[in-house]
Amino acid sequence: MTVAVVTDSGSDLSPAQLAEYKIRQVPLTVSFGENSFQSPNDLSPAEFWAKMSAPDCPFARTAAPSVGLFKEAFEESFAEGYDSVVFVGLSGGLSSTVRNAQMAREMLPGRNIEIVDSGLASMGIGALAIHAARMAVAGSMHVEIVAEIEHLRARTVLFVGFDTLDYLRKGGRIRATKAAIGGLLSIKPIMTMEGGLIVPLDQPRTRAKARQRMIELMTDRKVDELYILYSPPVDAVEFRDAVLAQMPEPAPAVVTEQLIGPVIGAHVGPGGYAGVLVREF
Repeated sequence: MTVAVVTDSGSDLSPAQLAEYKIRQVPLTVSFGENSFQSPNDLSPAEFWAKMSAPDCPFARTAAPSVGLFKEAFEESFAEGYDSVVFVGLSGGLSSTVRNAQMAREMLPGRNIEIVDSGLASMGIGALAIHAARMAVAGSMHVEIVAEIEHLRARTVLFVGFDTLDYLRKGGRIRATKAAIGGLLSIKPIMTMEGGLIVPLDQPRTRAKARQRMIELMTDRKVDELYILYSPPVDAVEFRDAVLAQMPEPAPAVVTEQLIGPVIGAHVGPGGYAGVLVREF
């Protein structure tokens, strides 16, 4: 059997990664006022951050792909000759993306379609999708792939450093009072994901302290893969090198740094940075 791997654009996978691993991506929508874009098809990460830097830029909002888009993506996979589909999606605690994918599956009875809620965001999803694609190429069946990525999910951790909580507040992910207090105290919060939700981890008072705390969290044990995500004006290479300098040997087999995409970036805002770690078993 041949397995198609599908994800959504909350995964932050680059066009090069999608092409290399033959992963199909279903786009979420990012809107600025009345202008909406399927991201990243109509709005690349670079274009998104250019818009975000404009002084009169309206707040960006995001919406899950429609059931119809998922149905189309699944049908296209089968039309290309695949026997089954494994979809790895943005946490159901953050978006209705997985739910819409499940509804699309119900419209295609008799088809082998596995829906996996990653419980994560950004390259947390991307790392799982890449592993699923590698297994598919190696000839694994869809049930084997799902079992493995569910196991891998338990070893995948996401840490996010925020310059401000305003974007999480505007997106309805945290309460307005908490964001206001954070702003008054100049807190540079660090968050992670637990149970599919964004939860606070630490609340340093300065950028320097937040950066050092992030490095401590990311280097407390060996990791197999390391993905650095950032939004302008963060220097991702400098941050990556600082993390690697303190990481236990051996060095991760995979290390990348890339822009946070429009879907996740709408809630992180400028000056954010994140680390996705696939920890050693």
